Amino acid sequence: MRMAFAAFLAATTAIALGFLVLPVAAIFVRVPPGDLLGALGHHVTRDALLVSLKTSAIAHACVLLVGTPAAYVLARKRFRGRGVVLTLVELPLVLPPAVAGISLLAAFGRAGVLGGQLHALGIQIPFTQAAVVLAVAFVESPFYVRGAIAAFEAVDDTLLDAARTLGARPARVFARVALPLAAGGLGAASALALARGLGEFGATIIFAGSLQGVTQTLPLAVYAQFEQDFDTALAISALFIVVGAVLLVALKLYPWFRFASIFRSRAVPST
Repeated sequence: MRMAFAAFLAATTAIALGFLVLPVAAIFVRVPPGDLLGALGHHVTRDALLVSLKTSAIAHACVLLVGTPAAYVLARKRFRGRGVVLTLVELPLVLPPAVAGISLLAAFGRAGVLGGQLHALGIQIPFTQAAVVLAVAFVESPFYVRGAIAAFEAVDDTLLDAARTLGARPARVFARVALPLAAGGLGAASALALARGLGEFGATIIFAGSLQGVTQTLPLAVYAQFEQDFDTALAISALFIVVGAVLLVALKLYPWFRFASIFRSRAVPST
């Protein structure tokens, strides 16, 4: 019985791994290493890579700046309607990418909820790099905020209470105690959100379009090259897989616990 169950587990594991690995491996079977390096010199790839890195960096910085204190409030405060707020934060996770793009157009488009006010100020967001930034931030925010909430919830209440007892103000408790102690979880959530933002496609193509050198990110470049030059699309796909793999390996190998321990040693409540 045990042998049969062990064989069943081995078979299901092999099937799962094969199903997940085979499509990825198939791309590299079709793309020699020379073509992968050559893709970096292709003007479409180069432009898309620059747009992806620029917009993702800006979007991620905004997510960290706004999402970190917001996650701290949602993690440490108990108030009426908190469950509803958490549901709203998580809602973009279950929205189809196309719906996310339409939602952004409905909010920030010229005929959108804020479109009239933005147009009066001379601000046009759709089909610009600002639209790419908003699309990326919209889809990656829930990944970071939800992970950051869990990280702050894991912080020992007694340490925060001790800091308050010693006279530390709320801002100091957040910056000198809660933030360093939650650093490991925040780092993991940040890496996951960044990876998700780099791979965003649906919301970006609807809200920002696919203008080479302006709004065309790496996923959009793959789509654009799919019908024009399949070999180029394969090479860009392989490049994107490499970038994603590097992020995941960095997340797995980077000693977040050491990073957190360094900050914990500095998290000494003081006035």
